[in-house]
Amino acid sequence: MLEKVKSARRAKAPKAIASTQSLSSFVKAICDVMRRSNCASALQYVPELTWILFLRILDAQEQKALEQAEALGNDYSPALRAPYRWQDWAAPYSEKPDAPKTPEGYRFGWKRQALFEAGEGSLFDFINNQLLPHLHRLDVDPRTQLPNASASPKQRVIGRIMTAVEKVRVDSETNLCDIFDKVHEIHIDHIDDTHFFTLSQVYEDLLLKMGEKNSDGGQFFTPREVIRAMVNVLDPQPGETVYDPCCGTGGFLAVAYEHIAHQLGQSPASTVLETLKHDTFFGREKENLVFPIALANLILHGIDQPNLWHGNTLTGKQTYDGLFEQAPATFDVILTNPPFGGKEGSDAQKNYDFETGSTQVLFVQHILDELKAPLDGKPGGRCGIVLDEGLLFRTNESAFVETKRKLVDECDLWCIVSLPGGVFSTAGAGVKTNLLFFRKGSKTERIWYYDLSQVKVGKKSPMTLAHFGFDRHGGLLSDAELPSTLTADWLAVEENKDKLFPSFARLLAKHGTPEADSDFSWTVDFAARRAKARADMQPFIDEANRLTEELLPLRETLKALKRDKAGKDKIAAAEDAIKTKEKAIREAQAKASDIDAAVFDLKAVNPHAKVVTDTRTVQQIIDNINHQGEIVARAMANLTAMI
Repeated sequence: MLEKVKSARRAKAPKAIASTQSLSSFVKAICDVMRRSNCASALQYVPELTWILFLRILDAQEQKALEQAEALGNDYSPALRAPYRWQDWAAPYSEKPDAPKTPEGYRFGWKRQALFEAGEGSLFDFINNQLLPHLHRLDVDPRTQLPNASASPKQRVIGRIMTAVEKVRVDSETNLCDIFDKVHEIHIDHIDDTHFFTLSQVYEDLLLKMGEKNSDGGQFFTPREVIRAMVNVLDPQPGETVYDPCCGTGGFLAVAYEHIAHQLGQSPASTVLETLKHDTFFGREKENLVFPIALANLILHGIDQPNLWHGNTLTGKQTYDGLFEQAPATFDVILTNPPFGGKEGSDAQKNYDFETGSTQVLFVQHILDELKAPLDGKPGGRCGIVLDEGLLFRTNESAFVETKRKLVDECDLWCIVSLPGGVFSTAGAGVKTNLLFFRKGSKTERIWYYDLSQVKVGKKSPMTLAHFGFDRHGGLLSDAELPSTLTADWLAVEENKDKLFPSFARLLAKHGTPEADSDFSWTVDFAARRAKARADMQPFIDEANRLTEELLPLRETLKALKRDKAGKDKIAAAEDAIKTKEKAIREAQAKASDIDAAVFDLKAVNPHAKVVTDTRTVQQIIDNINHQGEIVARAMANLTAMI
């Protein structure tokens, strides 16, 4: 009886959630309940929170879609029907006259109320033995263990998200209902577009905390503002395909969807919208924990049919490919952030031309294969990728050099943005990273660099879209809207007083022209660099060729000496002469190879960087230290006098 009273009392209007911070706090409160309910670790409560939040927001979306269809006089077929909708079995029940009702005329929470009246344990029994089996059948028919042929694509996605949920993990019906009531307060109409609810935001926070505590694991996720900047640069268009080979929680795909949907406006043609929702976004993800989160995140964004492949992208070993059957062979746009510092075994390496254990290097090779080639006058596919700086400057391993050679030979690597070292500090990673943008189909002639490394960012001051000079939809920020951390030093210089700060967004359209170069940007003539390297290599190549020609008669002489059974001293002298010549050849070849490899050091080194030199003498420094000591001594004396 107490639960019935509490259930009725808690039925109230949805709570407005006005910011990402308040959303995080709200979800944290839900997690606190889970932690006291047999879900102590993030590996336990993250999956539990996934399916509960997903079914809540899915129900709200379907309810809204039904209302819109009825207003237009159209038919609407929901993915879930009574009693398996959130509004039936999870929403709080209320006897108030204005309480919301289901399409059938029942009060929200009618099934939940009936289960309470049936006695303790009835709610658990319904969820574990009726709801979850029903949702599982949306993906796989238990009689045949084959995909459910009668299910819609959206239902199959729902079934796949729920497949990993075998039973409710929360150990108390009271706590479970408390969780339901809190989750029910999250309402899509009370979250504005700027702070649109995304599961990935919530789960990134949770997984990052896991990583910080070195407990349950933790992964690095790309900050949403960096993703938005990358999407703005590539500007995916309606009708193009977008792919992420290691999609994580689906951030790149979700933001790309928002970008294209914004271009289409409020009333796009139904065929265009169908293509956008069903045939545009494709991804792969390996982690069992993250894959259902990605599916949930994308479907809640409005991508009715996320084409996600579950398995190891690099080995090709699949866990589940039922949603990836319609994927094209190559893609128009690739947006991705391959895992930092990963190591792959031989089963992954053997699939690529240049074998290495480096996960990022193998992903670059994968991307080059997956980008669409130019055809019938149409340009090739384009890519935006986050790479750690080690990959850019490393030239001491063949696979690194040859992968970068393949990149610049097959693609126009037109832009590299050097990011601050603290961009991924919220993910527990201080690694220095860069953004690379390239298009398949022509060799790299020039590379335009932009240096953002001077910006100070960290856990409490993260990278924002404004640091790139973009507004939310890719427009340019005014000088007043740029972060003060960018403009302060620039405006402090007298000759810059009447100039606009040269933000990345402002210079982007000018890349390839002298106007694109500034104190923070520069252009490298890559074709000239390669030509100079070839000229510098040539003397060593010629030397190696000359020595190789001289080596041939020496080997013939050695053969003759051995055939004629000459003395040991003569044979030993001939062998020493050959070894000396071979060593000289190797040294000449190594010098040529070093010059060639140095071409592919792509690290951003700003030639305009201002170096501040301390010109004080040793005595001046000592005097300053003494002066500071006197200031501290006076302050301590004043504090002592006050006691």
